[in-house]
Order: sequence, then structure tokens, then C-alpha cells
Amino acid sequence: MPAKKPRAGHKNPLLLPGVHRFGRSKMYHKRGLFVKRTLKTAKKPAVKKPIYVEKPIGGAQNGQKRLVKVKKSKKYHPTAIGTVRRVVKRTGIIRRTRLRGSLKPGTILILVAGLHAGKRVVLLKQLDSGLLLVTGPFKINGVPLRRVNQQYVIATSTRLDISKVKLSETLNDTYFRRDKKSLRKQRQQQEGEIFAHSKTQYEVSDTRKKDQVDVDKQLLSIVKGNKEKKLLLKYLASPFCLRSGQFPHRMKF
Repeated sequence: MPAKKPRAGHKNPLLLPGVHRFGRSKMYHKRGLFVKRTLKTAKKPAVKKPIYVEKPIGGAQNGQKRLVKVKKSKKYHPTAIGTVRRVVKRTGIIRRTRLRGSLKPGTILILVAGLHAGKRVVLLKQLDSGLLLVTGPFKINGVPLRRVNQQYVIATSTRLDISKVKLSETLNDTYFRRDKKSLRKQRQQQEGEIFAHSKTQYEVSDTRKKDQVDVDKQLLSIVKGNKEKKLLLKYLASPFCLRSGQFPHRMKF
């Protein structure tokens, strides 16, 4: 096949698709782009705008003319010169952390870290802060209503139908916050008595006890109403642990 002739008048013809005859540096000199660098465009003389304008004024005592500024000066001058950073608070937007697909209300979770590590709990809902609200129930394994991060949780395949469970609206992030005044008093007492042991301990409030009993009743009725209630009760009561020859990456939870 005869080779295709390059196009007439084209300075850098194609040898192959995507491959030109001349490189960038050669074409820079062929096109004469170096001449454009030396050329200087003549700048137009800047026309100065007048600061004052003469305006005629009537009246025998006022005079005939007066000089008036074109741009009026500002009436207010700030004392400190500099830009002030403005922080915009968007109160309407609530950024909630995304949950994993396996974390749905009613799933039985295994706690990985904390005081109740290894115990199985029931996921109730997700709070506004993004943390998970879980419970044992307390009657079965001693885990009360707690907030847990989803990073410290293993989701299992077993799930309970908790659509009929009614949770009070008070069960939110503020519900689990401790009183700062009582904590300050405890610190002051500990600072005064350096070598003495602190006798003050955390006491559970009556409202928390009532809420715990109410949630436990509802969950236990769901567990007992299941066909495999004996297995479920044993499953929730027994802690999770790895024995010899068991590998977590091969297990199906």
C-alpha cells in the first residue's frame, strides 16, 4: 500500500495516529513563538478621573460655585483594620453518621470493647449523635441501656422483630449525660483528701431504672414469643469467646 501524503500547508504532519513528525521544541521555533515574547504592546495612557467637580449654587451669600467630591467619604471608620473571620452555623443541617448495612433495629450485636466486652446485646435505634442505643436485656446478661459506637460492634445474622417495641422520646443523647455539678464536687473532695479513698460512687437514678424495666419487659415478651425461645435466651446470656482452632475471619456470625 502506498504511504499517505501529508496534508498540504500543515507544518507538523501526522506520521502515525497520535505521533507527529516534529516535537514541541521544534515547533516552537518553526512557528516563531519566540518572537512574540520580545514584542511589547503599547499601554494606553490611564485617564485620571477628577476628584472634585464644580457645581453651581444659588443664593447671594452662598457664592456662585462650590467644589464637591465625586466619591463621598465613608461616615464610619473601623478602629481595627483587618478582616474578621465569619463563622456560619448551620443549625438546620444534621450530619448523621451512616450505619453499616447489617446494623438494623433488632439485630443482635457482639460488643468488642468496654466493660461488657464479649456480651451480646440487642440494637434498639440510632441516636442523633450517630451512636447506637443497645441493651442486653439487663435481666438476661446485665447490660443496661447504653450508647455504643458502631466500630466496637460485630453484627450477627440473628434478628428480632422489635417493630412493636415503644421507646420513650427521652432516650436521646442528653439522657446519658452526667450532671457536671456533681462531678465538680467529687473532684473537689478528691483534691482535698489526697491520700483518702473516694467514697462517692455513681448511683443509678429512678427514671433510668423505670425505663430499663419497661424496655426489658417488651424485649423479653418478644424473645419468649419466638419459636426458639430457649436457644435465644441461652444465646443472649452466653458471652462470645474464641476457642483453639477458631478463626474470626472464617466464622459466620
